[in-house]
Order: sequence, then structure tokens, then C-alpha cells
Amino acid sequence: MGQLDGKYAIVTGAASGIGKASALLFAAQGARVLAVDINPAIAELNGDQITSLNCDLSTKEAPEQVLTSARDMIGSQDQGLDILMNNAGVGSNAPADQLSNEEWDRVLNINLSAPFRLAQRAIPDLRKSEAGRIINVASVMATHTDYGLAAYCAAKAGITGFTRNLALELGRDNITVNAILPGAIHTGMTDASFQNEDIAAIWAKKSVLRRLGQPEDIAKVAAFLASDASGFVTGQSINVDGGLLLRT
Repeated sequence: MGQLDGKYAIVTGAASGIGKASALLFAAQGARVLAVDINPAIAELNGDQITSLNCDLSTKEAPEQVLTSARDMIGSQDQGLDILMNNAGVGSNAPADQLSNEEWDRVLNINLSAPFRLAQRAIPDLRKSEAGRIINVASVMATHTDYGLAAYCAAKAGITGFTRNLALELGRDNITVNAILPGAIHTGMTDASFQNEDIAAIWAKKSVLRRLGQPEDIAKVAAFLASDASGFVTGQSINVDGGLLLRT
């Protein structure tokens, strides 16, 4: 038996990287998963345990579309949603004095406002679960920074603040809310940089474990937070960075 047997989950940004690894691991551990992504390649995940949804989460209509699809997957009005993993996100790289209003709005909309809208819409369904879980994927850049990351850092810091507030408000409903803060992870978003062996080696050396993280490293932590084993963990921002921040 898997630790997520009988659970129903939504995972966003699931066509690649952390989201894909998490959707596959949740399914392998027994959950039924709605895998959501703007990339049509999300259809490749369709199977016995995974239902795919091609959806643009930046739109205000997206939460209703996602929750309607989740309810269709669940198939019962009495059965609640157990897990919401807000993983979809975008990067940005521009100095603050050169950052356009349009780029600022795009990054905060997708990385912060979209998770807010989806979580808000999902709360009534999560309340039907015996132990609801919200897992927000932030970044170590929620607490640290680097050149060109004004919008990205602001959005990810916002996610951790939102996580704490939701955990406080939803504790009475036995819904836990936690954030994962990945470090240097080799995903679709970072692949262009890490294809350069010199850049990859620099970031691997920054980790005390001397390697880049892989999507599966984050998925395993997400699976723990989604499971009953994490029932007394809430409001936390958990660094999963191979010890990267120990050296800063």
C-alpha cells in the first residue's frame, strides 16, 4: 500500500520538472492526480492514476476550470480534495531599474496571484477532506537574492508569507499548509543554464552535497507533506537545497 492511497491531488506545472516528478510519485504512492499545465505535453501523463488538464493558470477563469476537472476526476460530491500542490511558476532575470511593469506583473501573477486564486477556490473542497494539504513551491530566493531577481524574489517571498497565513487560518479545519524552498534544481526552467557544464559545476560545488538537485529530490519532500506522516507540520518553509544556504 502507498502512503497516498485513496487521496485525490492537484499538481500544477506538472508537464516537466518538479511538478511532473511530484505527480508521478503521488500516483505511484496511490493518489489520483489531476496534473495541470499550460504546456500541451501535459497530455502525455494521462493514465490510470493521472488525469491531465491543459490550462493557463494566469487567467482568472483557471481556478474554476481546475476545480471542475478535479471534481469530475473525484466523481463524488461527498468526497473532498486532499492535496493541492501549487508548483507552476516562471523565472525572470532583469535588474530592477530595467524591469518593465509588464514583466513584474507577469511574474507576480503566475508565481503568487495564481496560487492564491487556486488555493482560495480549493479551500471548500479541501475542507471535505479528513486531512487537507496545501503545498506551495517557493524558492530559496524567498529569503535570499541574486542579481536580476527582483520580481522573482518578491513573488517567492510572498508565497512563504501567504503559506504562513493560510496555515493559521486553516488549522481549525485540519488543513496543513507548507512551502518547499528548492535550491539549485535541474529542471526545465534551469536547463538552459545547467547545460553549460561550467555553470552546472559552480552550482553543484555550492551545495555541501556537491551536486545539483533533481526534481525527484523535491517530489519526495512533497510526498511527505502530502501524507498523513506530516500531520503535525504546518506553516513551515522547508529548504530543500543540498545545504546550499549553509555557505551563504
